[in-house]
Amino acid sequence: MKKAFLMLSLLLVIGVSLKAQLSPTFQTTDGAIRGYDPVAYFVSGKPVKGNKAFTYEWNGADWNFANSQNLAAFKKSPEEYAPQYGGYCAYGTADGHKAPIDPEAWTIVSGKLYLNYDKNVKALWTKDQQGLIKKADRNWPIIKDKK
Repeated sequence: MKKAFLMLSLLLVIGVSLKAQLSPTFQTTDGAIRGYDPVAYFVSGKPVKGNKAFTYEWNGADWNFANSQNLAAFKKSPEEYAPQYGGYCAYGTADGHKAPIDPEAWTIVSGKLYLNYDKNVKALWTKDQQGLIKKADRNWPIIKDKK
């Protein structure tokens, strides 16, 4: 009985750990979201290239930060700063596919960071952000693990 309880507890911990992994992250050889600092969008109001001296591995990717303060903020609450849909293009996600991003094409909506393929796609995105967010939220669980 005790052995069965321990085995069940172990399986539960493994299951919770696997579920805790959020989603695939868009990354290049520069790191997650092309090496840009996700916290900078919120605190500086602009995209800032991260410094590899301030790197943190989270959700299967290396995230780079401009300084130690941004790194500390991300470590404390990565879900608060990480872009939606694993950092893939939000418009593409709404359209049902994963697409790379340009870190210069971004918006913050309701306290969440959304990245887009380029500034032209961002212009399309801004025309109906709320509707596209609803579509992307529905599509992401379906497409997130596709190559």
